Amino acid sequence: METQDPAAETAPTKSSRRRDNRAAAMQFIYMWEVNPGDSLETELGRFFGDLEHPRDYYSFGEELVIGMLAQREEIDGLIKANAHNWAFNRIARVDLAILRLGIHELLKRRDIPPVVTINEAIELGKIYSTPDSRRFLNGILDKVKDSLDRPSRTAEEKK
Repeated sequence: METQDPAAETAPTKSSRRRDNRAAAMQFIYMWEVNPGDSLETELGRFFGDLEHPRDYYSFGEELVIGMLAQREEIDGLIKANAHNWAFNRIARVDLAILRLGIHELLKRRDIPPVVTINEAIELGKIYSTPDSRRFLNGILDKVKDSLDRPSRTAEEKK
């Protein structure tokens, strides 16, 4: 009988690490929307410092949060423009956090294929939102993806 390296079982894959980071980023964005603190830096430190892994494990998630907050007006404008028949203030806060995160990633993370970003957002919706959110999230993110000036299924290399 073969024995496996126990570290291999606990070491997260790049995919699961990124998924963990996206989930943490979405949770922070939701929290910040509901109850913004006095200092973003302090709240980021507190939030990411209290999670399961060391804070540096969540560097991708922190990067997503900071980037999203920096372009929040633009992102919210895209949500409003693409959420036909939905009043912005009636969008579930969890769905709004997922959309903001996904749109930021679509716009600024050219090293991640857009279809991957959309699939990851839908997975977050399956876990944290209602069964109906999947279609809503996909519809808006797909419209934003269609407006991009790059291929949907490939990533650009980081420079």
